[in-house]
Amino acid sequence: MSHFLSDLHLSPDTPGITRLFLDYLAGEARAAGQIFILGDLFDAWPGDDAIDDPGDGFSRDIVDALRRLADAGTGVAVLHGNRDFLLGERFAEQSGARLLPDPYLLSLPTGQFILSHGDALCTDDTGYQLFRAQVRTPAWRDTFLTQSLEKRRAIAAALRQQSEAYKREKNRQATDLDLNAADTDDFLRQHGYATMIHGHTHRPDRHDHLVDGIHVERWVLADWREDHGEYLAWDGQRLTRHALVPASTGAG
Repeated sequence: MSHFLSDLHLSPDTPGITRLFLDYLAGEARAAGQIFILGDLFDAWPGDDAIDDPGDGFSRDIVDALRRLADAGTGVAVLHGNRDFLLGERFAEQSGARLLPDPYLLSLPTGQFILSHGDALCTDDTGYQLFRAQVRTPAWRDTFLTQSLEKRRAIAAALRQQSEAYKREKNRQATDLDLNAADTDDFLRQHGYATMIHGHTHRPDRHDHLVDGIHVERWVLADWREDHGEYLAWDGQRLTRHALVPASTGAG
């Protein structure tokens, strides 16, 4: 069994999501052979030194919970999202997770999947793509990480506010921030017409693409809320969605 999830946007300000995720790691995730977190596990990640910050028990709690799952025998793999693209090797070492490239071709005995966060295909949003290209350069990363952790957190908080304001303005203008259809078809063609699984858009759905006469499925993962989480499961034959709700309201 393989699980796929994304867009948890964990932070100290999301205690409900954090509780859902920790319960999932201690419960249903233990039945999976592997879980794949396809970006934006964290709402922001200022650098791997946050793990050892005495004033930041939150990051350590998440990392330790992932490590317990990995030590119990479930494989853990993580892709970078647009909010936590600074997750690095220390995070991987401490959590027991593998950091995967985006996109990542997952070949299973009964299925081929291409995994991605999804933001790189939102090519109609030229402003975001320029920003994405800038912050993914080694030079930007190195300059950012030389600053104090406190300053990096402040910058990350400001960038989050700018991002939310940018999305609100785009929505006001009725600008579509979804994946570009033609670029997505090209992407599916380039990756052998494998079933695509991604997040980022917060628009959970299953889409049918016809690429070169070949039917290709694209599954969009749900973002998590304070009272609702979700993962997609592959049992070797089919993909199914599974809801997670707080224990006080019953199991999903």
